[in-house]
Amino acid sequence: MQITDVNCDMGESSALRTYNIQNDIDLFPFVSSVNIACCFHAGDTDTIDMLVERALEAGVAVGAHPSFDDRKNFGRTEVHLAPRNIYALMLFQMGAISAFMHARETKLHHVKPHGSLYNMASVNRAIADAICSAIKDFDPSLIVYGLSGSELIRAAKSAGLASCSEVFADRNYEDDSTLTPRTEKYALIEDPAQSAARVLEMINHGRIKTASGNWIDIVAGTVCIHSDGHNALDLAKTLSETLFFNGIKLQSPAQNK
Repeated sequence: MQITDVNCDMGESSALRTYNIQNDIDLFPFVSSVNIACCFHAGDTDTIDMLVERALEAGVAVGAHPSFDDRKNFGRTEVHLAPRNIYALMLFQMGAISAFMHARETKLHHVKPHGSLYNMASVNRAIADAICSAIKDFDPSLIVYGLSGSELIRAAKSAGLASCSEVFADRNYEDDSTLTPRTEKYALIEDPAQSAARVLEMINHGRIKTASGNWIDIVAGTVCIHSDGHNALDLAKTLSETLFFNGIKLQSPAQNK
């Protein structure tokens, strides 16, 4: 049987948006790993505590979802920092989430940057190297989740870290393999059936049709869904059913020992 990981960004409580933790919890049966906000772009301590507890109860792998220190823009604005500053903000946020795991006698599984930090690390090797340096110094067994074909994946491999190439169920792609910016009308794919079909294409054939209609190669190590969309639960259920009926099992990637 084929296996794949489905991950979801969670815990993104913020004054900028309506947040209901139950929407996150409802997704646990349909994912194999979660990325929990670390309070720099969104999140709060009570939300982290509850989601870590519920994730462990559900047998879902827990990862940190660090970002730029930018709550006012939800971490979606580019911030230009020196590599040492990126290293420090990564350590701080990984440490925060890790404390909740340590209190339950377990540990983090992976790290996935958020928003602009993720996008910048996808194309900027210096940023990617700073992120991977922090991860390696913090815990070299952690898996780096990064955009398929990105500088972050290449930096992780160079650093000797395990990596997992990420694709997106509900996002369009550009011809250079980057995600279509959210500022574009066609950035998001709203139809759950269409999203699920695209995921199957990526898993089974290693390719995806871009917003301009061209095909590009892609590696689908983990599939991201988002918890904040108006049809998030429908997408999660549709994707789960599609994977099941096509003989694909949900399973988070194994850490290096």
